[in-house]
This record gives sequence, structure tokens and C-alpha cells, in this order.
Amino acid sequence: MIGSANLNVMIKAARKAGRSLVKDFREVENLQVSMKGAGDFVSKADIAAEKILKDELMGARPTYGWLAEEGGETPGEDPTRRWIVDPLDGTTNFLHGLPHWAISIALEHKGKVVAGVIYDAAKDEMFFAEKGTGAWMNETRIRVSGRHRMIESIFATGLPFGGRSDLPATLQDLARLMPACAGVRRWGAAALDMAYVAAGRYDGFWERRLNPWDLAAGIIIVKEAGGLVEAINPDEGILDSGEVVCANEAIYENFAKVIRG
Repeated sequence: MIGSANLNVMIKAARKAGRSLVKDFREVENLQVSMKGAGDFVSKADIAAEKILKDELMGARPTYGWLAEEGGETPGEDPTRRWIVDPLDGTTNFLHGLPHWAISIALEHKGKVVAGVIYDAAKDEMFFAEKGTGAWMNETRIRVSGRHRMIESIFATGLPFGGRSDLPATLQDLARLMPACAGVRRWGAAALDMAYVAAGRYDGFWERRLNPWDLAAGIIIVKEAGGLVEAINPDEGILDSGEVVCANEAIYENFAKVIRG
């Protein structure tokens, strides 16, 4: 798979930041960790990875805008294009020594995500897509699953922690969904949840109260893998609402109906 110049820049940046994170992950017990909020940690590794990504991406495309978890938003000279970056999705997993975390990079053009990369550096799995060219994992084309029945399908979500206000809604979701499916997984990295839907490992995913950098790359990767992606409230935008429901086309309608109550 030979992508555009922009996609190649994104993949190169993800690999470089991934090498830094893997090195720090091996020494995770020695990292200095500070509290950023209830149940939400930030580490030196996270900040260092974002610096690498910003240097690589903005160095290659200095006129683009920038939106990232640690560094906030910087408008670009080109108002139509913006990088949306999460240097470490799954920070809590990372800090607990769980090898399930990822780098997420998206390119937005005129309000639409046109390219995305989600790199699981611990497993060396690079998920990526560009509009109109399909979705890939390393050298392999990926597609959403072919399951047609909810009762045979497994789904992923995030479970609210620390008394978050969306806990009651999520518990209601689970009460409706679990009797109708083959299982629900909570692995703690929304970007990888969406990549796994694209690869057919999960049949669907939903979550509330996410940030644009958690979701942006996954949107294009799921779509290019043949999946359907919407906000839980279909009248809202995914990045604006921070809510998402996605699945393969065969089960999407039934799955979304359950989540929407």
C-alpha cells in the first residue's frame, strides 16, 4: 500500500513516536506520573510522544492547524486543514503495564476527516486509511466483520470511571445490549476499539464523552473498512458530540437502535 504524501508523513511520525513510547513502556515502573484529573493520568512519556509527533507533522506541514490532547489547539495558516492527535490513547493501560494503547493521528480537511492512522506500537500493528483507498493493517487490507446476527456479535465500549455523569446511561446500554449479544469488551483505548471494528475483531463499538482526538482517526478507518459510523444522536456530529456508535452494515441498524434506547 503506497499512500499519499500526507499519509506517509503520518505513518512515519507514528512509528517514531511509537519507538519512544515502547522504550518508556519497558521502564513504566520508573516513570514520574502526575495527576491530571480524576482517573486520568499523564506521564512524561505521553508529553514526549506528543512533542515528537508535533515536530514531525508540523515540520512537514507547517501551515496546518493542530489539535492534541496535551498541547491544545493551534490554528494554522491554512484554515481548511488540521492535524488531530492523541499521542497516547490508553494512558491508564500504559501506566499499569498493560500492552494495549495506541497513537492516533487524523488529518481533517474542511471539517471532514480524510486520513487516519492508529498505531499499536506494543504489537506493531499500524491501522490506517485514506478517503477512497480502503483501510489497512500493516500490509493487509482490512474489512469489518461479516456477522449478521446480534446474538453472535461482540461489542466494545468504555465504562465510565470515577463517578462520571454518563455512568447511568452506560449501565442502561449494557442492560439492553448484553442479553442480545455474544459479549461486551472494555479494553480501555477507544482508538483501538474503532480500529478493531474496522479489522472485524469487534462487530461494533459505542461510547460517550470522548474527545475529538480519541475518535477522529477511527472514523475514517471504520468507514473505509466498510462500516457505518454516526454520533449516538444522529443529528449531531461525532467530533462535536464526543459520542459514537459504529458497526458493520448488517447489524448497524439493530445495534444503534439498542444503544439509542
